[in-house]
Amino acid sequence: MQGSDEKTLTAKQEKALLALLAHGTLKEAAAACGMYETTLWRMMQLPHFQSSYRASRRQVVEAAIAQLQAGCSVAVRVLLEVAEDEQASSSARVSAAKIVLDQSVSALELTDLQERVEQLEKQFGEHQTTNRFTRSAKQ
Repeated sequence: MQGSDEKTLTAKQEKALLALLAHGTLKEAAAACGMYETTLWRMMQLPHFQSSYRASRRQVVEAAIAQLQAGCSVAVRVLLEVAEDEQASSSARVSAAKIVLDQSVSALELTDLQERVEQLEKQFGEHQTTNRFTRSAKQ
């Protein structure tokens, strides 16, 4: 198969990758791109194909996440409206309030973790630089 040892996908591999992204099963994807299931399975074992497939799947998920994030402000507004609506049932109001609080706490925790990771990365970078200079000086 042409391109099996290269980083780029052949036209046939591109077609297979798109079929895999569009269909739920290996069997359906193979049928959609006009190849045998075993051929598609073997293609999926190639490291460069696996890498491209993972990257493509990641892009699909990231696009879906972006769509979800775009709807977050609407979702928050709905939750707040339900929580503040005195005509809504108590369980609906409590549920909405709990979701708002839980998500707020989760966001705060995530922000704290991100800051800690950034501080550790900075310290690690400084440590690496110091070690390089120390090793250079000893030689």
